Amino acid sequence: MYYAYILLCCDNKTYVGGSDNLKERVERHKMGYVPATKNRLPVRLIAYFAFVDEHVAFAFEKYLKSGSGRAFMKKHIFSGKKNL
Repeated sequence: MYYAYILLCCDNKTYVGGSDNLKERVERHKMGYVPATKNRLPVRLIAYFAFVDEHVAFAFEKYLKSGSGRAFMKKHIFSGKKNL
């Protein structure tokens, strides 16, 4: 399986990434081994999407990083939730 995932960082901003090993990748984030999030710890996994096809997973990750994808996250993931 291939995954696109969303982390919530300590600065209340999200980080979107992709991996074929979600558990290991999230642990690397939490331990500070990922440069993009090491200064934004702690991080928490708030959503992930699983795909059979690697290219579809990559395309969805890219979409989540776009303006439309950010709007999608705001509407479907953060809708009505406070302090995730």
